[in-house]
Amino acid sequence: MSVLAIDAGTTGVTAVVVTPEGGVEASASQEFRQHFPRPGWVEHAPEEIWQATLEAVREVLTLVDRSALTAVGITNQRETVLLWDRDTLGSPRRAIVWQDRRTADVCVRLREAGHEDRVRELTGLRLDPYFSATKLAWLAEHEPHTWALVESGRYAIGTVDSYLIARMTRGLHHVTDISNASRTLLLDLEAGTWSKELCELFGVPDDALPELVPNWGEVAVTDPRTFLDLSLPIAGIAGDQQSALFGQTCFDVGDSKCTYGTGSFILTNTGATLERSDAGLLSTAAWRSPEGELTYALEGSIFVTGAAVQWLRDGLQLVGSAAETAAIAATVSSSDGVVFVPALTGLGAPHWDPHARGLIVGITRGTTRAHLVRATLEAIAFEVRDVLETMPGEPSALRVDGGAAANDLLCQIQADQVGVPVERPRMIETTALGAAFLAGLGTGVWSSTDELRETWTLDRSFTPSRAREDADADHRRWLAAVERSKGWAEI
Repeated sequence: MSVLAIDAGTTGVTAVVVTPEGGVEASASQEFRQHFPRPGWVEHAPEEIWQATLEAVREVLTLVDRSALTAVGITNQRETVLLWDRDTLGSPRRAIVWQDRRTADVCVRLREAGHEDRVRELTGLRLDPYFSATKLAWLAEHEPHTWALVESGRYAIGTVDSYLIARMTRGLHHVTDISNASRTLLLDLEAGTWSKELCELFGVPDDALPELVPNWGEVAVTDPRTFLDLSLPIAGIAGDQQSALFGQTCFDVGDSKCTYGTGSFILTNTGATLERSDAGLLSTAAWRSPEGELTYALEGSIFVTGAAVQWLRDGLQLVGSAAETAAIAATVSSSDGVVFVPALTGLGAPHWDPHARGLIVGITRGTTRAHLVRATLEAIAFEVRDVLETMPGEPSALRVDGGAAANDLLCQIQADQVGVPVERPRMIETTALGAAFLAGLGTGVWSSTDELRETWTLDRSFTPSRAREDADADHRRWLAAVERSKGWAEI
């Protein structure tokens, strides 16, 4: 009774098989290309996402007994929007990725027209290029021939989960869950339904949108002719950050987690209460049960953290792999005054400036690659601190996950900055784990969230070790650099 989880992230797809004990029996990953047609634009080819999914699943199937698989769960990069032909499942254009900044002008027009307060009231979000509806409004304006086929009903609109389910079921199902829908700017968050008012505002035909389904429970069955001879119930769906919250077993009000991925995302469970923030946080849906019970969360979304390390590797070629960063950064005791603001695609929470750009300050003749690598790890910790300081209350500990959570130096810097223990579980890929938990909960592999909570085990706790005044001084220098990065694209 194992569960297959598919984690379709921003740079690749990971397939994981999870046992009833909550352990990972096998995993496999496949990267796909990032397309940057213009500065600030980020796109993915849908077919490449699908092929990466097939390759990752194909590989993991060679490592397990496929007859023991009982269900499949899907988690995915959120806000990225795709179009596809309902009959052929081919896509007329590349997906516009959540990191894409091309819709900044769309947001300015809507804001100047006085729509932001109403949008925030309905969605819990803000007008920012980050979210899906702004990307759809851009498509309607700039690619009218393509958009006409959306309006005629030939093309479907969806996020990555919707697209993968369509491909896995040969187009029989066009569905999504509340967590992905709540990131589109098209969902009435309190009602938990698509909003006709918002669809009209952004010019999106509501009949092109997917059906909303619960986060767990069987919603479709994979077609073996399309999906590697597998006929499995698709029984769990969640956007990646909500999936990580579930995978970290943050089921109680006030439970918080931080996922270090391409960006970093801090979520706090607020239960049945829809809390709103005036400090740059987003109100979002966490999950909805088959009985219709909605759980909400507050979220701080940071756009570039792991992507900054990837830039060090691929763009500057300062490191050969992300795993090297801890050893390189540890060769110096500090960044020696160097500060890196990784606003490579603008700033997210709590600053929210799509026109900010990356900035490195404090460079001297004595600056080495080790100082820059350490400044990158410090930037990740500073960004997380900025968000946590806007969260209501003060956490007693911060649970971390994602690939960079394996970096001991980062975890220690993080603990020094936030001033509370940083807890790393044995299973750091909790995004995929959350999708498996949802699918297993929906098919009886696990009977309750209490049973799931028992599977969480601590790997290591990092406690603050620096003097608070020293950590605060470093943070003040960071904030000064952030101010200098703002509005740069407008200069």
